[in-house]
Amino acid sequence: MAAFWTEADWDDHERVELVHDRQTGLTAIIAIHSTHRGPGGGGTRFWHYADPAGAMKDALRLSRGMSYKNAMAGLPMGGGKAVVLLDENRTKTPEMLAAFADAVEALGGAYVTAQDVGASEADMVAISQHTQHVSGLPHGDDLAGGDPGPSTSYGVYLGIKAAVEHALGKDSVLGVHIAMQGCGSVGSGAARLLARDGAKLTLADIDPARAQALAAELGASAVPAEAIMTTPCDVFSPNALGAILTTDSIAALDCAVVAGGANNQIACPEDGLALVERNILYAPDYVINAGGIINVSLEYLARMKGETSTREEVNRRIGQIPDRLREIWQESAATGLGADVVADRMAQRLIGR
Repeated sequence: MAAFWTEADWDDHERVELVHDRQTGLTAIIAIHSTHRGPGGGGTRFWHYADPAGAMKDALRLSRGMSYKNAMAGLPMGGGKAVVLLDENRTKTPEMLAAFADAVEALGGAYVTAQDVGASEADMVAISQHTQHVSGLPHGDDLAGGDPGPSTSYGVYLGIKAAVEHALGKDSVLGVHIAMQGCGSVGSGAARLLARDGAKLTLADIDPARAQALAAELGASAVPAEAIMTTPCDVFSPNALGAILTTDSIAALDCAVVAGGANNQIACPEDGLALVERNILYAPDYVINAGGIINVSLEYLARMKGETSTREEVNRRIGQIPDRLREIWQESAATGLGADVVADRMAQRLIGR
């Protein structure tokens, strides 16, 4: 246990499990940051790590982020996250999923898993055959559950609109230039909603063909992935992997707002101060991207009671994201603290830290 104390991302986590199943080849980390508000809820990331230490870093940071996210979303859930370490071929077998589900079940409900990077709705269904402590299972169109991506996209869309209003004084994104980094499930979903409202979009993705296809669909433009963060725009929207906001990258930004769905966007705590110094409005990631966990948590909590939760209720709860962001920005302006610091302190109070 002492080794974890030297981890920069260790934050007095309640429980960290290293799971290895030789027969199926499963190696996984399940990190439970806090159960102060309820079971530690958070998705499972299936990923190949060149350095296994990166998996531990992700598990620790992401589980803490889930504690904050669930608390700020007003959910009776704590924070947890799992990482399954895949080989270079991204091998993922039914037997591996079953072994992982058994590990989740062995925690007795302290951790509730869900879909994350590298996972699918079908994976959640397979996991549900071995544990009830899984969320995001498919239901009817009018019910909570299923793929959390569209719900996350909707929250990001609402958050960007709120940021545009706060920073630019505009009640619409019509003609507002938004540079979107990442055209996966969340980024593409938010881009479609913003394009519908008349936003000017510049898109980029690690897969150039994906960015170009979405740009053609939406009448947007596409740039190479390495160019998106220096593209002059009104809003820079990160929707890929995290830790992209560093002192150097923030210095190169040419925007008034940073608002997007990627987790852990700020690489180091001090980098948030660089955004303040440049007068760039920041939407804390775990507040703006909470739509997905709202969806799957309401599905899980209702199922545990033998009930169902409606899509209408999910959207009503997601609709509260802009108000939470405005509260953060108002306190940030009043105190001079970065929006990231303000949000962290709010979340810490909610989880009893």
